[in-house]
Amino acid sequence: MTLKQAIIIRTDLGMGRGKIAAQSAHASVAALEKVTTVAYNAWVAQGMKKIVLRIGSKKELLDLFMQAKKKFPTALIKDAGHTQVKPGTPTCISIGPTEEIDLNLLTNDLKLL
Repeated sequence: MTLKQAIIIRTDLGMGRGKIAAQSAHASVAALEKVTTVAYNAWVAQGMKKIVLRIGSKKELLDLFMQAKKKFPTALIKDAGHTQVKPGTPTCISIGPTEEIDLNLLTNDLKLL
C-alpha cells in the first residue's frame, strides 16, 4: 500500500507564493488530524508523499471536497482574512494521506501547481 496526500489550491484568488505555502501547510495538517495512527505512521515511514495541484474556482473546489469527503480524510481550509483574501474564503483542500491509486482516480484531471 502506497499512501499519498493531495493538496488542491484555488488559482483564481491570486494568492502570493507565501500565502499558498501557508494555506497548503494548514490543509496538510488539518487532513492529518483525521487519519488513524496506523495510516499516519505508514505515511511517515513511506516518506510523506504529497502532491500540490491547482483548481480554478470556488465551485470546483467545493464540488471536489464534497466528493472526496465521502471516501477519504479531507480538510477544507477557509482563510481568516488577515492578509490577501476575505475572511471565510475557501482557499484549498487536502485529501489524505490515503491509498495513492484511489486518490489518483479522483485527482487525475487536475494539473500541478
